[in-house]
Amino acid sequence: MKQCIAALLALLLLVGMPVSAAEAQTAQDVQPFTFAQPDFDVPCRAAVLMDQATGAILYEKLPDERLPIASITKVMTLLLTFEALEAGRISLDDIVPVSEHAYDMGGSQIWLEPGEQLTLREMLKAICVASANDAAVAVAEYVGGSEAAFVEMMNAKAQELGLTGTHFANASGLDASGHLSCARDVAMLSRETLTKHPQITEYTTIWTDSLRGGETQLVNTNKLLRRYEGITGLKTGTTSGAGICITASATRNGLSLIAVVLGAGSSADRFDAATTLLDYGFANFENAAAPLPENAPLTLPVTLGDDARVTLAYRLPGALLVPKGGAASLHAELTLPGQLEAPVEQGAQVGVVQLYAGEQLLGEYPVVTAGPVARRTLSTAFSALLRELCRL
Repeated sequence: MKQCIAALLALLLLVGMPVSAAEAQTAQDVQPFTFAQPDFDVPCRAAVLMDQATGAILYEKLPDERLPIASITKVMTLLLTFEALEAGRISLDDIVPVSEHAYDMGGSQIWLEPGEQLTLREMLKAICVASANDAAVAVAEYVGGSEAAFVEMMNAKAQELGLTGTHFANASGLDASGHLSCARDVAMLSRETLTKHPQITEYTTIWTDSLRGGETQLVNTNKLLRRYEGITGLKTGTTSGAGICITASATRNGLSLIAVVLGAGSSADRFDAATTLLDYGFANFENAAAPLPENAPLTLPVTLGDDARVTLAYRLPGALLVPKGGAASLHAELTLPGQLEAPVEQGAQVGVVQLYAGEQLLGEYPVVTAGPVARRTLSTAFSALLRELCRL
């Protein structure tokens, strides 16, 4: 009996004041994947080369200068449309009404007539292949109720994505006061669209197609489809205010890149600049598997908890962007406490993994708890004691 009382008192002494697992060591946020900028120029006003998987900027030229972006605007129109499709609000077989307002659009078009009936799938082809302004506005009206309401959705999405240099005034990209973006924002928007809705490339890689039973021929405005290996899209744009632009996406050997070119002086300059950027990226970078730290534990001990250990989850990227041939130099360093004190919340960050290529820090990634551990109470302590006594 004396042994039982002593054991009970010992258990009760372990039930102290709660301390959150959030007080365990946390990682410092750093900008991952920073690479030295190459010393070359491309013939345009602004440009960015971005790795799609990580968002790393591999080249930039006036990336934050706010400029008109012409029909690259339609990437946002397409993003919101694919979001509505994914949410089940619309379907590809829906008939998209054609209003007088859509009919009145100038610039590139498929000459929609008010009351004409085309499916959303056909409208998407017209937007992605022929950059049709009338189709873009008709789809915007269908998704948003009106183009004005859709533009509000576009600007709200831009704010959500952190596109601080972007403001939309229409869904087509025709020149309008205050309708501006920048190369960095266009790259971020393109990345979001390609990553979250990769099915868009089913449309952006179409070279030729037709509508209206073959009466209307569509030819893609992105001529890189015919001359650049691995090209997947994404959108061209040309207006008098914006000049000649492109956001070009391509994938080779598992590496996906986005090249944004704004304000080129000619179509040849636009495609040459995009080709130069993509060639640089594919020649100098590759994806590699992220290594786990040596002897990384799968669990951590927990004091004062109902459970003695908690399982860990290492939130490492699926792939790392490294200089060509740099995979062999990858290594990881782990910072982790020896134990935690209950209560431990699920998903609490308790450590950090630093990934290096040689001496260069590529990024820091959290180690989190895979489940909760409740703090021991008088009741649970007494129950544990009884279970132990029953085993004697």
